[in-house]
Amino acid sequence: MDYDNVAGGTLKFKGGGGISKKKKKKTDASKVKAALDSDSPPAKPVKLLEKTVAELKFEEVQKKRQEEKVLKQAMKSHKEKVAELNRKLEEMTEHYDIPKVGP
Repeated sequence: MDYDNVAGGTLKFKGGGGISKKKKKKTDASKVKAALDSDSPPAKPVKLLEKTVAELKFEEVQKKRQEEKVLKQAMKSHKEKVAELNRKLEEMTEHYDIPKVGP
């Protein structure tokens, strides 16, 4: 094949504005050193987030439910899992069935 007639280069979009990228601001090393050297305490004291009683209880219940779910799944044999899947698939309606219309 000959590619002599093919236009090369990047695509040109209408408007021609293109994308202008913002320039990064440079920080002065002297300002950074001055900020690190200053021994002033922070403006606001940092408070550690503590969970409420309700949040702790909720997490405990969630963990307990997760453990029960895992144990329940571990108790099933492969045969039981397959039977449960087949039962679930039988109960589902098939989207490709033509529904009866009229008597």
